[in-house]
Amino acid sequence: MTVVWITCSFSLRPAGGGNATGQRRESRRRGGSIPQSFPQTLTVMAASIESLLQEISGVEDPMEELQSLKTALLSIPISALRDTVSGQRFDVIFSLLNSNQREQVELCVDILERILMALSPVNLAQNYRVELQGGLTHPNETVKILALTQIGRMVEEPDAVTEILNNHDVLRAVIHCIEEEKMAVAKQAIQSLSKLSHSKPGLDKLFQSDLLKVMKDVMATNDIVRYRIYELVVKISSVSPISLGYCANSSIISQLLGELTGDDVLIRATAIEMVTTLAHSQHGRQYLAQQGIMDKISNMIRGADTDPFSSLYLPGLVKFFGNLAIMDSPQQVCETYPAFQNKVFEMALDPDPVMIGVAMDTLGLLGSTVEGKQVLQKTGEKFKAVFSRMSQLASSGATELRVRSLDAISQLLTLQPEHQTEDLLALTESWFHLLSNQPMDMIRNISTQPFPELHCGALRIFTAIATQPWGQRLMIKTPGFMEFILDRSTGQTKEAKDAKFELVGSLACSSTAAEILGSQHYIHLRAYLREGPYYVSAVASVSTEGAD
Repeated sequence: MTVVWITCSFSLRPAGGGNATGQRRESRRRGGSIPQSFPQTLTVMAASIESLLQEISGVEDPMEELQSLKTALLSIPISALRDTVSGQRFDVIFSLLNSNQREQVELCVDILERILMALSPVNLAQNYRVELQGGLTHPNETVKILALTQIGRMVEEPDAVTEILNNHDVLRAVIHCIEEEKMAVAKQAIQSLSKLSHSKPGLDKLFQSDLLKVMKDVMATNDIVRYRIYELVVKISSVSPISLGYCANSSIISQLLGELTGDDVLIRATAIEMVTTLAHSQHGRQYLAQQGIMDKISNMIRGADTDPFSSLYLPGLVKFFGNLAIMDSPQQVCETYPAFQNKVFEMALDPDPVMIGVAMDTLGLLGSTVEGKQVLQKTGEKFKAVFSRMSQLASSGATELRVRSLDAISQLLTLQPEHQTEDLLALTESWFHLLSNQPMDMIRNISTQPFPELHCGALRIFTAIATQPWGQRLMIKTPGFMEFILDRSTGQTKEAKDAKFELVGSLACSSTAAEILGSQHYIHLRAYLREGPYYVSAVASVSTEGAD
């Protein structure tokens, strides 16, 4: 019998007298090492792994041998491992999963994860489908996740998916994993099943067989599991109009939409999140419009004032329209559903921090587009009042709200060079001056406060105006500002250095910077840009003989 000694590489050691496994264990305890005597060829690797498998099957407590096998497998690149393990069977490792010893089970999972990832999905389907199916009902969640992950790989491979589609019990077991207590298991089951939507046979199997009834039965487990099924169906619906058609015909989508107006406000809030995800695709938005969902959500916003529990779901309603405006047209959404825009302004002035935060995020999102800026500007004094509130929140208050306000302001003030018409430049400049009587000093003061997130938020506002001629003129007129930009000693975190570098880059790459800032400042900016964000200048140190 050939015994393998595992260090960082592999060598074969002829067997001596006595118990080979015991000798190997004893030598390892002493920390001994056998010099490598053969090249690390695939043949040697395969022989090493085969020998370890034999040892594992021949001992009562295989923990030490399992650890050696794991080390061996991790030492081989995946590309080489594929050829090494393709011809071998790992039944002994699968059998060791049937243990009450959690440490042993998880070590076997680590080993199998490495081996199975090296094998092709077709190889898995042909040789390990039964073992993986057994893993779906294993009491240990890591075994379930391993099985689900590998089944997900098979489902993605056209030459392997047939094996899964022809095995009803595998798919039934995967669906039942969605009702598992451990969220990680359910998530992996959803991920694997959603990949079936990439082919018509997969959609047929899931929605036009009794597996649809299995899904509906699993939905009935409880509210949490029902929403996991909704999550799966929304994922599948988002892939294509065809997959959405299958989901709509299953009646699960209509059941989800019905939850929007249910009595349970917490369930309503979760339903809104799901519907917002569905609206991320164009065909999803068209379907929702056909079902009258946009009007329904607009009416829910209108009726929120009379519902004492509306604070639980109102943020979700506003986020829905905010996302809709960015994906379609801010002007169209705000004009068609005025309740949305009015509610955002109202929330920005609300004392509730949750409402304020959602309003800041939504206004930043709307104002990130040229069309959104124009829509907000048209509201006149209403938006001016909201922008002044943003300024107050950015200057004082809870740190989280200050950061969200700074981010919203930077999005509102950002104007790409290709959009810099005279009217739009006048708009962003007028907004900047609404911040305070001395907006440059105000933002710079925020940037010097000892909170990295505030420092970076303030720098992003300067970056927003750095590409605009009026912003550059303000910078050069503000005493000490260019020195502040070029000073590498301010902001020592990576995020701060990156934010400063982005600001310098926006200035240095602007076509108007050299003329407005002057050649000397421009040269310094280009040098900063050339040196990179993390440059540290060398400091010469001179020692004097006889000095203390």
